[in-house]
Amino acid sequence: MEVIQTERLVLRWLSTEDAEFIYELVNDPEWLRFIGDRGIRTLEAARQHILQGPIAMYGQLGFGLYRVELRESQVPIGICGLIKRDSLEDVDLGFAFLPQFRSRGYAYEAAAATLEYGRQRLGLSRIVAIVSPDNHVSMQLLQKLGLQLERKVQLASGVEEVCLFGPTLTQPSALGADKPPSL
Repeated sequence: MEVIQTERLVLRWLSTEDAEFIYELVNDPEWLRFIGDRGIRTLEAARQHILQGPIAMYGQLGFGLYRVELRESQVPIGICGLIKRDSLEDVDLGFAFLPQFRSRGYAYEAAAATLEYGRQRLGLSRIVAIVSPDNHVSMQLLQKLGLQLERKVQLASGVEEVCLFGPTLTQPSALGADKPPSL
């Protein structure tokens, strides 16, 4: 199901047909370094991850992580969406892109549209983001989106702390008034 459309991208629900793409994404060295090893070593494990993660969240909350694809070719390039974790009070923004699609503005475009969607369509008053303390590229993107470092948090016992970014008090629309996403 298509959720958001921007100038260059379409964000839609993930399905089990995305298993090969998810397998590639979650085994990318940058994913493993900054997000963590999910232990997904087969296409069947990728299908189960999609079913138990994004698809389950769509059913429970009506939102989750979305497949980001190029609007013209429908080629999957990453994921971006909203996640509700038991360990966080607020919904958080998550994103990851395949290496060949990084540094082209796609992450900003998808994340800005997702934040706008969360605020306007879902009525979320506060959306945060978490990031590994050494993921400086993602931190810069979050700042560009109008989020600022609030504090470090530990999501579970025995895991490394992550940086929690929250909206600034005077946060403007990330897309600007002249370019709303197609919802």
